[in-house]
Amino acid sequence: MRLSGTIFSNVLQKDTGITIITPNDLSKQKQYKVAYVLHGLCGNSKTWLDYSMLSVYAMQGNTIFILPDAERSFYCNMKYGFDYFNYITEELPLICKNIFSISSHREDTIILGGSMGGYGALLCALSKPEQYGICGAFSSCCLFLKQGLYDMKQNSMKYEQQFGKQLINDFTAIFGETLEWRAEFDLIELVKKAKVFPQIYLTCGTNDFFYKDHLQFCEYLKNKNVPYSFEQWNAQHDFIYFDEAMKKMISKYSL
Repeated sequence: MRLSGTIFSNVLQKDTGITIITPNDLSKQKQYKVAYVLHGLCGNSKTWLDYSMLSVYAMQGNTIFILPDAERSFYCNMKYGFDYFNYITEELPLICKNIFSISSHREDTIILGGSMGGYGALLCALSKPEQYGICGAFSSCCLFLKQGLYDMKQNSMKYEQQFGKQLINDFTAIFGETLEWRAEFDLIELVKKAKVFPQIYLTCGTNDFFYKDHLQFCEYLKNKNVPYSFEQWNAQHDFIYFDEAMKKMISKYSL
């Protein structure tokens, strides 16, 4: 079953888009796993439905997939904008559990995404590891936020040429005009503070512009004795790759 529409968020104080994908044989007598699937920078709550085979993969599974809309927020509480982190991690789960028969167990709660959504999944899971049992991050951006913000301040034209002028505006809305680094949004800082970790599943294509960052991030996790798995294959930063990553994750964790 596939449902798309809007819900009103008290945190955001507005209507916001949402898509829900469930197994075909949905039953009130069964508690399902829940997976929050986060879109990328240019996406919305329908992107994974439109550009991947997720609805097919979910047909015979035991997981309800929740696809929220977070605009271009990087899933943060923005300085000039909306508190999307609070919405995704606090309000949205309550809304979904009131509608569907969703398990409350940590091991049945998954968060995943690609690109901006991969960063968002790691941000949520590492900020609240007691809430998420599994985190899947595909070709994630912002793995090293402090360095990235510094580079953006020093080389704004390079970022504008590679990712578009709007990206500078996005980061200004999140971090302010000076692009001030915030530890609560930095994955490295969150790893340092965490006492427990979800199962972390990372993937990246070897032809992806974030590939080298992933190798460095995996080395950091290894040195900190953080359990994770990393898969890489010949792929670029596109939905051909994202769809394959989704398929692999669903199979790996029996979603």
